[in-house]
Amino acid sequence: MIDIRDINYTPHIDEISDYISNPFFHPFCTFLEDAYKPMCKIEYSKDVLARGWNIKFRKSGKSLCVVYPQDGYFTVLVVVGRKEKEDVELLLPQLSAEMQNIYRQTKEGNGQRWLMIDIKNNPSVYQDTLTLIGIRRDSK
Repeated sequence: MIDIRDINYTPHIDEISDYISNPFFHPFCTFLEDAYKPMCKIEYSKDVLARGWNIKFRKSGKSLCVVYPQDGYFTVLVVVGRKEKEDVELLLPQLSAEMQNIYRQTKEGNGQRWLMIDIKNNPSVYQDTLTLIGIRRDSK
């Protein structure tokens, strides 16, 4: 098993998947690859709150999301900026109660909300996360 905080060893995506050991992770990556053909980059973060290896998904110079591996689950950072806000807020009543809570509890700063979404075992939160990434991708 890898040490997700070991800056001296860059893990492969398969090792990260094994570390996460969550049934949603592989379908998540496959969906992003098939739907958006993003650039996927494994990077080390020295951020105190999220120290360790993460996976950044970018398309056309824009961040789609960042995945922070956890033991047994993964956290997805999706930024809802000015361009996405109206679409997300119109859709919000149709999203799961958990996603609505995440959105409402995330403070807005500089016109953005940085949603940290834990993907554990809730299929609704998983689908909602893919929907938010789609809105982010489609915003101009």
